[in-house]
Amino acid sequence: MKKYSFIILTILAIGINSCKSFKRAKRFVFRDTSITTKTSFNNFFFDSVQIELFLNNHIEFKPFEEQFHNFYKERNYQYAWFDNKGIAEQAFNFLNLLNSTVADLQDSSLYNPSLTRLYDTSVADKLHHQSKEEILKTELSFTGQFFAYAEKVYKGSDIDAADLGWFIPRKKLDLSALLDSSIKSKATDIEIYAKQNPQYKKLQEHLVYYNELAKSFPSDTIPYVKKPFKKGDSSQTVSSIKKRLNALGDFKIADTSEAFDSLTVSAVKNFQKRMGLSVDGSVGNKMIEELNVPIKWRIRQLLVNMERLRWMPPEKDINYILVNIPEYRLHVFDSGKTVMDMNVIVGKSANSTVIFTGNLKYIVFSPYWNVPTSIVKNEVVPAIEKNSDYLAKNHMEITGNSNGLPLVRQLPGAFNSLGLVKFLFPNNYDIYLHDTPNHDLFSQSSRSLSHGCIRISDPKKMAQYLLRNDSSWNSKNIDSSMHLTKERWVTLNKTIPVLIVYFTAWVDKSGELNFRKDIYGHDEKMAAKLFTK
Repeated sequence: MKKYSFIILTILAIGINSCKSFKRAKRFVFRDTSITTKTSFNNFFFDSVQIELFLNNHIEFKPFEEQFHNFYKERNYQYAWFDNKGIAEQAFNFLNLLNSTVADLQDSSLYNPSLTRLYDTSVADKLHHQSKEEILKTELSFTGQFFAYAEKVYKGSDIDAADLGWFIPRKKLDLSALLDSSIKSKATDIEIYAKQNPQYKKLQEHLVYYNELAKSFPSDTIPYVKKPFKKGDSSQTVSSIKKRLNALGDFKIADTSEAFDSLTVSAVKNFQKRMGLSVDGSVGNKMIEELNVPIKWRIRQLLVNMERLRWMPPEKDINYILVNIPEYRLHVFDSGKTVMDMNVIVGKSANSTVIFTGNLKYIVFSPYWNVPTSIVKNEVVPAIEKNSDYLAKNHMEITGNSNGLPLVRQLPGAFNSLGLVKFLFPNNYDIYLHDTPNHDLFSQSSRSLSHGCIRISDPKKMAQYLLRNDSSWNSKNIDSSMHLTKERWVTLNKTIPVLIVYFTAWVDKSGELNFRKDIYGHDEKMAAKLFTK
């Protein structure tokens, strides 16, 4: 990781002795290749009962009892962190990685000063005077700390994701196999074997910066304004705005003047884009609200989203569709690269869009809209009672009855609530992508407006992409199919994964850190679980 990780770590309020230990851990290890009677002890094998004795004395590693046995059983209870020359290179590499991670995340739960002391003792002794018991303690301590590190950084907390409305299967990780791979390769970065979503590292880099920024960022608040600041205005408040934009990386120069000039406009637009605000270059109260968010809250936001990324399966060079609910955007990835982006409208807070994954299989041109029972009961039936022409005026028809309620559907056409096409990925939540007759809504900065399904701004472009490898489909055929009097189903030759996710912090393809509002309160619920202790 970064060369200055150990320097950062010493700033943590952990203790003078630990700081000295971290500095010592970086020295080069010279090994004595001699083997004495004392150091040979059965060629570095130990009795399996020693694991139980160790875990009884180190209850912090007790949750990994199964992993301990699985790992050492596979290697016939042979030492992993030692060889006949002393403590192995793998231990040095892992200790550096561990200490750097603690510094970057400022996470004291991973901090283990005793591990550094055990390492230093082993380096100094080179197996000459250490007892078998001391060497075994060091061996098992490194294994236990590796499991704790890998679970925290690569697997994530034991939070029940479903309790937070997250129904994407969590990434599975075999800690024993991961340790075995790392030991064999002498890897300095176990991510080679525990692939993470690339976003994780990007957010971690910004987390390091924000932890440092928290020491100097202004604690006062910028006052709200009666009318937005625009180019040509001048005010002491403009100077305060410039200072914050500079600290946050949007204003590239340290300009503290009171003038709202063209450079200020550019910085404001950059900030507005990163926050998902209307990009107009003026500073109104919505932007001031975002500027006033304390850095410590941004840090919590980063940590919450990094936890979600630990749950995510690693990105692969495949085709898939990703919808990020708080961003109100859909992204299409082809061979791992973004090939299409478009605005979307998601569910209102009361009808929140579910976080899950599915496989897009069908395109339905000129669809009927089978009105959900809840809407029939709460909206359609009362409207019919007030106006007998309601169905005809809204191009609807009754097709039957169920449990005392009419079954209602809306006919195909430009007026249809699903628009001219829908895209189905069968799921238990009755959520899909579809067109809409109200395209003017896509220009709004906040777009949580639907009953739960996802409206997309450019449905024809989506259809063209999905059918791009089928020579029987062209722009004209797609247009005509979108204007039929009866719906037409098309089954894709190959399904495409759809991931509906919830990230309020991420780094975009330009390298800019983005934040969004927690529109469903999921961040708040997760923070309560992550930071309660």
